[in-house]
Parts: sequence; C-alpha cells; structure tokens
Amino acid sequence: MRTVYLGTSDFAAAVLRRLAESPHRPVLVLTRPDRPRGRGRKLASPPVADTARELGIALEQPASINDDATLRTIEAAGPEAVCVCAFGALITEPLLSRYEMLNVHPSLLPRWRGAAPIERAIMAGDEQSGVSIIRLAAGLDSGPVCARATEPIRPDDTYGSLAARLEALGGDLLVRTLDTTAPCIPQDEAGVRYAAKIEPRDRELDPSRPAVELERVVRALTPHIGAYVALDDGTRLGVSAARTLGQGPPPGVVSFEGPFPVLGCAEGALELLVVQPPGRRPMSGEDYLRGRRS
Repeated sequence: MRTVYLGTSDFAAAVLRRLAESPHRPVLVLTRPDRPRGRGRKLASPPVADTARELGIALEQPASINDDATLRTIEAAGPEAVCVCAFGALITEPLLSRYEMLNVHPSLLPRWRGAAPIERAIMAGDEQSGVSIIRLAAGLDSGPVCARATEPIRPDDTYGSLAARLEALGGDLLVRTLDTTAPCIPQDEAGVRYAAKIEPRDRELDPSRPAVELERVVRALTPHIGAYVALDDGTRLGVSAARTLGQGPPPGVVSFEGPFPVLGCAEGALELLVVQPPGRRPMSGEDYLRGRRS
C-alpha cells in the first residue's frame, strides 16, 4: 500500500523504521520543523527527520500540517493511507477525511488517551499496556480502534524499557493493519482515562505520598524526563532509580546516614539508588554520600 507518514518523536522514528522495511514503505515523511534544543539552544531536527534522511525517504517539515501547500504536497504523493504516530500537532479537516488515516497510539484505548500514555500507565501501577491502531478522528485519540496488542508492564520497567517494547509492537501492528482490512470498532467511552502531559510539578517526589507511588514515578520518568527530590538547601537531587523500604525517616526528611540516601514518605520510605546532583552526571547513591561526607 502506498503510504505517507507523519511523526516526530523517538517512538515515531522507531515505528517509521519498521514501516520502511515493509511493502508499505512511505513515499513521503512529514514532521515538525527543527527547534532549539539543549543548553546551547542550537537548532536540531526531530528524530523522525533524522530517520527519514537516513532511510532516503522524501522529507518535508512544514510549519503547518493543515495549510493548503502541505495538503498539495501530500496529494502529490498519492497515498492510499496516511500513517500517524506521535506527530505532536493537531490534524484538522480537510486532511482528516481526505485519506484513510491510521494512528499508532501506545496504550490500550480508551484507557490513556493523550500525550503521556506510557508514563501515566507506569505511574498508575497498571499491570499491562499495549498499542492501539485507530482511525484518526477530530477528538483526542477518540477514533475507532482497528487493531490492538497488549504488553505486560514488568515490576522493574522504566519508561525506556517499556517504550522500546511498545515501539517494536507498534511497528509490527501497523504493518499488519495495513496488510488487512479489519473493521474498526468505536471506543467504549465509559473506559476513557486521560494521560495528561507531564508537567514540572509531576517531576518532584512528593513525600506526602506513599513510597510505592513515588517509586513508580521514578521509573515512569526515567531516562527521558527525570524525577527529583527537593533538599532542604533548595537544591534538586535527580533520582533515576529507587526502591521502597518499609520504614525510614519522618515524611519529608532525607536521611544521609545509611549506605544510600532515604526519603521519608507518608507510607514507608524511598531509598535513592541512582541520583544526579545539579551539574553532575548520574551516580550511585553510595558514591553521592561518600562525596557528600568528604
């Protein structure tokens, strides 16, 4: 099937690679414009742009996916289907209804519609996640589901480990969906739950919550966003691995007395196994304490 691909993120880049290996290799890829990144604020290409160039696929980075010039570009490519994955911008009419548009979403819709489905699933303690292929509609991830595949969430899964498995699952599922003509089934609105974008406040490990919840936050935000503990001196100590303890210091107190730093929580305590002091690289909690004591 002749396809055009819309995507932006690392996740979308991985799905693009799988699609390019199939008989449905895109004839055109569209992604977002280059944006400033990092401390130097230098312009950098989205991951999908880098992947499309590597694969030798025609690439466009329009300011708007919905303007007339972009619509003409897509029309000239002559797609039988437009595949979308983590594009990051609103797609509106007439593009929505002009083509068969299939969206790859990393959750078991209708659960976790929205911007951060992988993170929110881990934070909530879900036992499984997965990928849904939906026909794109005007509502947020609300289109009918054409295919679905599940993936267990392991007790030690981080965003990075789970996303890697869902990328592979999503690519394979998209190819299988394009291979067949399975019916698309409307979502059950009673099961809708929204995966809100990760905000700055989501990163702070709040000691008024149980340690088991904070441990999931750490895993959900590792390695791409990062959680942190606010210390008494006002610094933020990044945390990329932690484990729960049955007891520890009072809630809100960070103990530096043991082999690892320990954050007291409303229920239990959180042992900080891998931390990142401001301006430093990640290190074991043991190394951090040795440096602190010296």
